[in-house]
Amino acid sequence: MSVRRVETEISDLVLLEATAHGDERGFLLESFREDAWSEYGVAGPFVQENHSRSSKDILRGLHFQTSPGQAKLVRCVRGAIWDVAVDLRPDSATYKNWEGYELSDENHRQLFVPVGFGHGFCVLSDVADVAYKLTSVYDPATEAGIRWDDPEVGVEWPVGDPQLSERDKVAPILAEIEATLPW
Repeated sequence: MSVRRVETEISDLVLLEATAHGDERGFLLESFREDAWSEYGVAGPFVQENHSRSSKDILRGLHFQTSPGQAKLVRCVRGAIWDVAVDLRPDSATYKNWEGYELSDENHRQLFVPVGFGHGFCVLSDVADVAYKLTSVYDPATEAGIRWDDPEVGVEWPVGDPQLSERDKVAPILAEIEATLPW
């Protein structure tokens, strides 16, 4: 197995970096193996996988599912993104803290975002394809989010004027929904 865990400041986040084995024809890497990933703290089971494509300066987030919650294993299979996780668990010692990492088709990093975290990313390359495994099926009735630029959270996005969906433009700040968080 050619993957290693990279230290994170929030202990429940898991950042993995796979080694690609290649030659002039291309490369091969293990992008997921349940037994090995679980040893590093990536808790499944995964029941759905999504693939999104976005252009440069698109920002998606910060999103989460309230019930039953949804963990994500995120990787960028084409291009590069700045991937962010925000701890939204009120009883956590790292509540309201965030971490961001570049995930790309060159560094082969993956970020495991546990239940109880908000998640978002912005695109650094001209185009980025993002694939993510989910521990629960998407349910529009339980989707939620906080504003990408909530000053109390203070995520430092590496994009000056992001392109946002209407949903993300009008998302509430954390203080407006804090009492309703289910964790």
